[in-house]
Amino acid sequence: MGELNLEAAEWRKAAASADVGQCVEVATNLPGVVAVRDSKNPHGPALIFTPGEWRAFVGGVRDGEFDLA
Repeated sequence: MGELNLEAAEWRKAAASADVGQCVEVATNLPGVVAVRDSKNPHGPALIFTPGEWRAFVGGVRDGEFDLA
């Protein structure tokens, strides 16, 4: 697979993290993919997920799957 062009990505981050400076940004406007990047390094690499993978991850976060015991 070739390199994905992310120039059209509309990046957003959680409003609660606006003043923190250490967060991720997500772009969900690209056809067939969800892109995630480090807000401190906007020109660095991005992780690419299918929409189904992203929904599963977000659902796991909401359900506490990744909480430390």
